[in-house]
Amino acid sequence: MQPNAGQTRSFQKISGHFLQLITIVLFVLETPLPAKPPPLPKINSDQAVKTKVFNVLSFGAKGDGNFPNTPAIQTAIDAVAMGGGGQLLFPKGRFLTGSVILKSGVELCFQKNSVLLGSTNPADYRGLNRWKALILADGQTNISISGQGTIDGQGRQLALNIDSLFHSGALDPKDYNQRRKRPNENTRPQILEFVKCKNIRITGVTLKNSSCWVQTYDLCEEVLIDRIRVDSDAYWNNDGIDISDCKDVRITRCLVNSADDGICLKSHDAHHRNENIYIGDCTVRSSANALKLGTASAGGFKNIRIENIRVHDTFRAAIALESVDGGTLEDVHVENIRASNTG
Repeated sequence: MQPNAGQTRSFQKISGHFLQLITIVLFVLETPLPAKPPPLPKINSDQAVKTKVFNVLSFGAKGDGNFPNTPAIQTAIDAVAMGGGGQLLFPKGRFLTGSVILKSGVELCFQKNSVLLGSTNPADYRGLNRWKALILADGQTNISISGQGTIDGQGRQLALNIDSLFHSGALDPKDYNQRRKRPNENTRPQILEFVKCKNIRITGVTLKNSSCWVQTYDLCEEVLIDRIRVDSDAYWNNDGIDISDCKDVRITRCLVNSADDGICLKSHDAHHRNENIYIGDCTVRSSANALKLGTASAGGFKNIRIENIRVHDTFRAAIALESVDGGTLEDVHVENIRASNTG
């Protein structure tokens, strides 16, 4: 028996609803549920250093802003490390210095109104395995910088002095960017450069006026950066915080004003990646991107959690996720970003 026209229309109508239902069900089944935020990285809760306190003045340092303190500060760091660790206290004053090397078990503590003043003489700086910096550490454990004081790299004058050395022929021209008319990044010291270190604490202090990136943590583990202020628009490439191929990192309650990317995760090594990184409750202003994964992304990024970030007056993006070097981005969770006047 053939269906009549009314029955045919009714069947087509029912069939249409049934097909729509199947489509909806398949869409729901094939659409993955929202991923849960990656767990917070595990950071060793033990104190980074022992409680013994040493005053840097006891080692011959002077806080007059003019005395060259590099030998005195390095002697103090070495003595504290040899004695089993402790806190090296910088009281009120302005302590001029070139590069110093931080050792395991040592905490540099800056009291209110104390300033570690970077030298403007390029000859006062050195590097270990990578770029030059004011404070260096390589392969150390339980190191810390804390307090209410300031580390001022005097970066603009330092960079201009380096620039002058190129123009006078004192430095190799290959390290000068002729197109951009400035010295390359590797010739301009950072404020902090920590490589292959574990259990790092950077809390409370202000870092300002770098001649290049402000601070880099490369191939490090268990890094806590909390309640610091970064104020660095002294020169080009003034990234606020750079995390490169690190594991178990927490960056919280920080204020960043930078003349390049504010908080930047990078992966320079194809055999490593940034993993278990938490960035939360920070305020960022940047002349580039406020928070950025990349551009260097050889190994990639896994288990990254970014939340409760305030961004303002930023030239490029509030959040930039970039993978241009073959690395992967996996389990990246971004939530509650409030941006104003942002590209």
